[in-house]
Parts: sequence; C-alpha cells; structure tokens
Amino acid sequence: MTDVWGLAALWVGLALAAALLAIFLRIANALGEIMVGIVAGALIGASALGSDLEWIKFLAGAGAIVLTFLAGAELDPVVFRAKWKEAAAVGLVSFAAPFFGCTATAYYLLDWSTQSSWLAGVALSTTSVAVVYAVMLEFGLNKTDYGKTVLAACFVTDLGTVLALGLLFAPFTYKTVIFVVAAMAACLLLPRFTPRFFRRFGERPSELESKYLLLVLFGLGALAAWADSEPVLPAYLIGMMLAGTVGRNHALIRRLRTLTFGLLTPFYFIRAGSYVALPALVAAPVAFLALLLSKIITKCIGVYPVARSYGSRKKEAMYTTLLMSTGLTFGSISALFGLTHDIIDQTQYTLLILAVIASAVVPTLIANAFYLPHHLLPKPEEAKEPAADRPAPAHSSQTK
Repeated sequence: MTDVWGLAALWVGLALAAALLAIFLRIANALGEIMVGIVAGALIGASALGSDLEWIKFLAGAGAIVLTFLAGAELDPVVFRAKWKEAAAVGLVSFAAPFFGCTATAYYLLDWSTQSSWLAGVALSTTSVAVVYAVMLEFGLNKTDYGKTVLAACFVTDLGTVLALGLLFAPFTYKTVIFVVAAMAACLLLPRFTPRFFRRFGERPSELESKYLLLVLFGLGALAAWADSEPVLPAYLIGMMLAGTVGRNHALIRRLRTLTFGLLTPFYFIRAGSYVALPALVAAPVAFLALLLSKIITKCIGVYPVARSYGSRKKEAMYTTLLMSTGLTFGSISALFGLTHDIIDQTQYTLLILAVIASAVVPTLIANAFYLPHHLLPKPEEAKEPAADRPAPAHSSQTK
C-alpha cells in the first residue's frame, strides 16, 4: 500500500500545482490540470505516473461521470424549453461541420483509409461537456441563460457523436436495446421517485442523497459499458431529467462539487494530459496541425453564423464558437475505440489524441483571453448562493 499512497500523494500534489498555475495564469482550472498532466507525462511518463492503473482509471472515469451529471443538472428546464431551438441548431451544426470536414481532411490531405477517416471525423466532431462546464463554473456563466443554452448545445453535439460512432462502427445488438430501454425507463421514473426519496430520507449526516445519485450514475454507467456505449451519456441525460430536483438543491450541488472538483476531476484531466506524446508531435507536426485546425476552422464556419443568427453579439458568438470547438471526453473515447477495434493504427491514434487534447486547451485559452463576454458575467451579488441555502456557522457564539 505504500506505493499506492505515495502515488496518490503525487497526483494530489499535481492537482494542487495545477490549481496554483490556473490562478497565476488566470485560466480555467481544468486547463491547468491538463497542462500539468502534459508536463508530468513528458517528465515522468504516463506509465510511471500510473495513468493505466485501475484505481486511477476508476477515479478519472468517476470524475467524468459526476462532472457530466452536474453539467446536465445545471440545465434549467424553463430556459431549455425557451432556448431549445437555438441549442439544437448550434449543437447540430457543431457536430455536422467538423464531422464531414475532418473526415475530408483525413481522407484527402493525410491519405487515411475510408474507415480511419470517418473515425477521425467522429473523434473531432465532439464538444467537451467537462471542459465547457468547468469553464462556465469558473466564471459563473453556468448560472446564466447563456451558459445553460451552451451546455444544452454541447449535449446535442455529443449525442450526434455517439450516434455516429454507434451507427458507423459499434455493433447494434440486444445489449443496445436493453441499455436504451433501461435509460428511457430511468429518465421517466427518476424525476418522480427522486423528490419523494429526498423528502423522506434526505437532509441527514449520512448523505443519502449523494449515495443515491452515485448508485444511479454508476449503475447506468455499468449498463452502458456492458452495451458498448459510454457511461457519460446516461449521466448527462439523468442530470437533465433531475435538473428541477437536484439542480435547485444548492447545498447538495455544493457537496457534489466538492467531491468532484476536489478529488475526482483532477485525476481525469491530469490523466488526459499525461497521454500526450510530445515526440509524436515532433515527428508529424503537419498532420497534427491539419487535424486540429480542421476541427477549429469547421466549427467556426458552422457555429459562428448560427450563433449570430440567434441574436448573439460578435464577441459572444465567437466565445460560443470557441467553447464548442473544445473536445476531450468523447473525442478520446472515440479514438481509443478506433485503436482497440483496429480501425486506426497507433500513429493515427496518437495524432488524434493530440489533436483532441489540444482542442481542449487552445480554443479555451483564446476564448478566455480575447472573447470572454464580460457583459454576461453575473454580478458578485448574483454569483452568491441564496442566503437560505448557506449553512449557518457552527458555534457562532464562540466565533464572535
């Protein structure tokens, strides 16, 4: 166990360094963790860092699942009903433009095979809900109608990615049918059962609410993995369906954020950065740039005019476009799927992973540096939680 605790201390130390780096550079904490992961991977190596150890993979995967759930829970049903046309339009074009554009780049410019090119299109069509939500939370935009609309658009984009991956490559079997039926049943039953469960058993030191949600998320995640789907997809769906219950429970959301950002997501983002193979980038910089630029350019060509058509200002529309250009979770999952199923080789996988991870960093840095819509940022008094939701200070008589 000495090695386990030593490695855990190393990862938490890297997470602390990433948080300090994010504060110093004034960037989102998720990006700081990715950058620290890249440096640690280059200096120590992903293998020595333990990125492939099962317990680290579990913590990273749990971080992605709970973070995606929280992103879904932030969606306001009222805002979503009012903005569903905009979210659907932005999300669909955010998927379609890079899907076809990056496929063409891989096929015509890089001379990849037809199957490999389609896989590249799928991997680079994604938008990272994890990165976008982390950035939104960093600036308080998750509380605004704008932020909730962008998060809804992210879901539409990634839904398109998952469907494309399944229709083009993944086998459609009886397991898929069972998973879809179970997910639909959960989406129908949980919004009715959860509020009653929380009213009957909630608000106790045993944190029954958190255990209940983790049971649902891990259970559906296991079913999704069994059906050759992705555990984060049902997490987002469940988050959306419980937005009216969990999303309005500010105390519960704060506790889940503490668990997620304090322990779980550093493993996810640092692990993603640790897989960046810098020698592969040096060996094939043109192919890497072609893939990365094709994703960003096609996203800009598709998303920017749609965002403008729905009344966004130029700066706001460009910020939306750049955030929709990020990729990480589904992009890396799609690339790994292609490698394990012999659709792409190791070199192609490395280039795709590098492009995916770079797309999580580069567009976000540009967006926050030059296009952050300050007029949409909540005022300090609006960013605070309602007073009724804040716990009273313990032993207040002793603190006076």
